[in-house]
This record gives sequence, C-alpha cells and structure tokens, in this order.
Amino acid sequence: MKQYILPFRDLVVHPGLTVPVYIDNPMSVACIEAAANAEKKIIITAQHSWAYPTLPEDIYDVGTIGDIAQVLRMPDGALHAIIKTTDVVKLNDISLENGIFMAETTPIEILDDSAFEQTLALRDKVAENMQILSVARKFKIDKLRTIIQNYPLPAFIDSVIQTAGIDTDDAIKILSATSWREKMVLLLEQINLMAETAKIEDSINRRIHQQMENGRREAILQEKMRAIQREMGEDSEEMDTENVRKRIERSEMSTEAKEKALSEWKRMKTMSPMSNEGGLLKTYLDELLSMPWGKYDKTTIDLKSARKVLDSQHSGMQGVKERILEHIAVMKKTGKNQGSILCFVGAPGVGKTSLCKSIAEALGRKYQRISLGGISDEAHFRGHRKTYIGAQTGRIMDALKRSKSNNPVIVLDEIDKMGRDWRGDPESALLEILDPEQNRSFRDHYLEVDFDLSNVLFIATANSLNMSNALKDRMEIIEIPGYSEEEKIQIAKEHLIERAAKDTGWAVDKIIMKDAAIKHIIRNYTSEQGVRELQREITAILRRSLLEHDGEDVKTEFTPQKIDELLAVRKSATISKRIGFGINA
Repeated sequence: MKQYILPFRDLVVHPGLTVPVYIDNPMSVACIEAAANAEKKIIITAQHSWAYPTLPEDIYDVGTIGDIAQVLRMPDGALHAIIKTTDVVKLNDISLENGIFMAETTPIEILDDSAFEQTLALRDKVAENMQILSVARKFKIDKLRTIIQNYPLPAFIDSVIQTAGIDTDDAIKILSATSWREKMVLLLEQINLMAETAKIEDSINRRIHQQMENGRREAILQEKMRAIQREMGEDSEEMDTENVRKRIERSEMSTEAKEKALSEWKRMKTMSPMSNEGGLLKTYLDELLSMPWGKYDKTTIDLKSARKVLDSQHSGMQGVKERILEHIAVMKKTGKNQGSILCFVGAPGVGKTSLCKSIAEALGRKYQRISLGGISDEAHFRGHRKTYIGAQTGRIMDALKRSKSNNPVIVLDEIDKMGRDWRGDPESALLEILDPEQNRSFRDHYLEVDFDLSNVLFIATANSLNMSNALKDRMEIIEIPGYSEEEKIQIAKEHLIERAAKDTGWAVDKIIMKDAAIKHIIRNYTSEQGVRELQREITAILRRSLLEHDGEDVKTEFTPQKIDELLAVRKSATISKRIGFGINA
C-alpha cells in the first residue's frame, strides 16, 4: 500500500521524535489533509532540489514515517501539524498522484544499541568535538548539553545535524544506518571533517588579515617617506619615473617599440606605484628595456681558429665537424646566418650539446640552451599576454635577455620531445622562429612589439627523427653516429679522465690508466653509443680509490684487475640496495 510523502527542502528527522511542521504550500496542505483523512500515516523526507513543488526523481529514497497527532487549520489556509515519527523507511516507486507524492515503503530495521557503552562513548566524543566546532562557527552549545542529559539519541543526532548544518546527503546517510552506533560513527566523521575545515579556514583568515595589516602598514610608511622626500626636494618616485623615460629615449629599440614604451610610460606616470596596474606597467617596461636592442657580440670569424676549437674539444666526428665548418664559412662570407638550421641527431652521450657549445666558442658568441622536453604550450615560445596573472616573456626572449646580446647561439635541445595539447601547438611557433623570412619580426605576446631574431644562430638537437615533416624540412639533419671502441679510448684519454679528475679532486698526473684498462671498462661496464656512461664509471673508480686511501689521491695504475676490484664493491652495494627496496616493497 502506498503512503503519502511530505517532502522538505532540507529537513531530515529520525524516528522517535515529535516534529511540529507549519505548511502553507497548497500541495503540502493537500497531502496533510489526505493523510489525516486516511490512516494518518505520512512520510517526511528531503528533496535534492530547492524548487518547490518538486519532481518525483528529486525526492530522496529514504525517509521517516510517522503518525499525524494533530492538525490545526489557520485562518489564512495554512496548516500547523504535529507528527510523531516511528520508523525509517525505504521509498519505492515514487509517483505523483492527484498532485500528491506517494510511494511504496519498506521498513529499515535499526538495531537498538543506544544503551551500549561504545555508543554512548561515541555520543560523548561527538559532543566534545561539537564544542571545538562551536568556537569556529560561533554557535551556542548549551542546548546540546541539555539534550544529552534529558533526551534520547534520536533527538541528540537531529540536534547535532541541525546545529552543525550537515549537508542533506550526509544526513540521509546517517538516517539510513542500521544501528545507532553506526549513526554515531558517521556523525563523528562529519563533525571531525567540519572541525578540521574550520581550523584551516580560520588559519587562512588570520594569514590574510595579517597580510592586509602588513600591507596597510607598509603603504602608510611609504607614503610618509614620500611626503618627507617631497619636503626635502628628493622625490625618489618622480626621479625613478623620469629615469625610466630617459632609458626609453636612449634605448636602441625600434620606432614601434619606443612608441609603445612611451605610451605605457605615460599610463604608468598617472598611476600610484602602490596600485596593481602601476606595478604591472613598471615590470613590463623593465622587461622591454632589458631586451638587447641593438646589442650584439662583435667578433671576426676565423676558420682556422674554429677548426682548432672543434678538434681540441671533440675527437673523431670528422664528417660532422667539416659540415659545421662549411656552415661557418658561409656565415663568414655573407655576414649573416644564411643556410638551413643545423639539427644534430644521435643517441644520448654522443656529444650533441657539447658540439653546440664549441660552435658558440668558435664564433665568439654567447651560448644559451633551451630544453624542449615535454613542452606542450606555445606560450613557452610566444610568452603570456600581460592580462594573465604571473605573465612573462617566452623562453626565446628570456634567453636573449640573459645573453645580453641579440646574436647568441641558442640551442633548442631535445626538439623531438615536444608535445601538443589543448593549450596550443608549440611546433607552429617554433616553425616561425626557425624561418629566416618570418623571424625578422617575431612578436612575443608579453612584449607586444616585433623583435628581429635573424641574427640568432639556432641549432637543434634530437635523439631521434620522430618529428613532423614540416620541422624536418626547416632543418638540415646531421646524424652523429655512436663512437667506435677506439674513438671512445681516445676520448677518454683526451677528455674524460681529466674531467673525472677535476670532479673528484685528483691530480691528473697521479692517474695511470692505459688503453687496455679503458677498453676493459668499455667492454664490461658500459653499453651505450656515447661516452656518458664511460665518464660515470671512470669517476666512480676514482671515488672508490679515494675512499680506500682515506681521501688521498695516491698515484695508482688502474689495471683491469684493479678496476674490477674497485667497481665490484660498488656494484654489490647497488645490488644490495635494490634487494632491500624489493623487500620493503
């Protein structure tokens, strides 16, 4: 048999309570009258939406059934009813019949463990935590103490739910619990969560209040300082603003950039330096003035010197070095960065990045490296617009600013690792940067003026050819093969041993490592095309030897047997560590 449903917006009540309700909605009045004329049974439940009257699907499927004890009709047509709740019920097949909500009901049995010691202990813990919550929420706890002393658990739970303002969803979960102990556990979880949230909110509010007080204090002190300086004829604010104007006029920036800078300077002059926009304009002008307008490294290209630099810093790779020298020869003849963009492709450790450093040294230019691994936002290249919070220039303009020159060598490292997502396509921005026909007027979103990138020598590096055809067409791919065993031995003798000695504090003349020993390391302890792993193993050998000689670099010949002895201890320690991790896992 279907029962009448009286939905409320935010009221959840437990069985065993007397609930007074005041009804002035025509649909609810009709529901009360129909239930009073029938079996005088009615279900009180909550609804999801705030609108009233609501729809059947908006009514929660758990409610409290009760008897209508009294109905008092008011002169204005409203009703005042008293309902004594008896049981929690599950609502099935909720429907709207003749303007009244009705549903089949299934009782939810509640284990009566209200007198158990554990249940009462949970009730006392809830009351204790409500005391903590009352301090943050600023509500009185006296009524709750009275309820604990004189009323049963249903009244206590309802009082806590209403006083603390627990969400209807959570209140329904508590109502659906099948024992009073379970209800108290759920209630305690909600009160603890609200208490912790209140503590965090209070901490944040205190911090904000303190920051506001500090900001107000600083503003007052700065205003007083400016007033004193004006009285003394030393208004530093006006002096600083005037210095910015003079720097703009002296700058070698383009006509467009100078007009933009002066326009923004005029806006800044009319604003207080304490205002947010005034500070943003000051930062923007500082960024614009820090760019290397008309500044470049004046060097003469010497092909013999360039060849000497490349040969001294890199063993082997004759074909690669010859192609680099050809590129430099064209630059010497034309006086410009003519030709394709070089892209070195090879396995890690074959010397791609160090080759780029050598090119910069051979040309006498500044060197900057930009890692592109994982970049998926074009703002990394083009910068952010000034309207964004924390806006800044892109990586290209930042590299130019750091080099203080408009003709550095900029290495685009790991160009094959770039990504792409909803924030934009960084590759399209990079194609513009690498195109000599377009990069003469590159526009950074933050600076909002054109900057000539044609003087910059861009060099790319990649571990593979896993990149778009458009990007490959824009560059000349130079593959750097892995080193042969003999080349690795030569590199170790000429560069790696000296570098390892410097890293570990050894004197180079105390290290005796013959070709056979180096070959032993290569064959038994490395498995790469490059020499990075070989460098690590040589460094590890020197470290281990220092440990054996109490930190002293005793002159030693590192034979294959000695190397095995030193690296075996290190390798066993590594294996033990890994096994330990496995046990812990």
